[in-house]
Amino acid sequence: MKVIFQKDVKGVGKKGEVKEVAEGYFRNFLAPKKLAVEASESNLTSHKMKEKSKEKKHQEEVEQARELAAKLEKETVQIKAKAGEGGRLFGAVTNKQVAEALARKKYSIDKRKIVMNEPIRTIGVTNVPVKLHPEVTATLKVQVIEE
Repeated sequence: MKVIFQKDVKGVGKKGEVKEVAEGYFRNFLAPKKLAVEASESNLTSHKMKEKSKEKKHQEEVEQARELAAKLEKETVQIKAKAGEGGRLFGAVTNKQVAEALARKKYSIDKRKIVMNEPIRTIGVTNVPVKLHPEVTATLKVQVIEE
């Protein structure tokens, strides 16, 4: 019997998959727990429509992320920090400070999306990757200037 999985079932199928299962397994386990529905014409049609809308929404999100990435690539964020000899900072510039500087420029980007392996500890321009979407990463220029 063909079924459409509504939720992931370990070892059997993932959400959205159409698979063949035993009729008794469907009737006694999958259907009562609402883990799957029968793959009738109407259910298959609605499943395809949901998949199309999900794909369209995903494409819109990627497009918005690419537009934001193009804007961020042109931006240079300036952050003031106290520094000693040789351009070494007394503290460090973290992703939180970069996010706050972006907020002042009217960009609302979460600090967790700003990927910094370690904080910036020197004066100058540093390229910082910003992961806007799993498929889209922008490079932001962060300029640290002496206070």
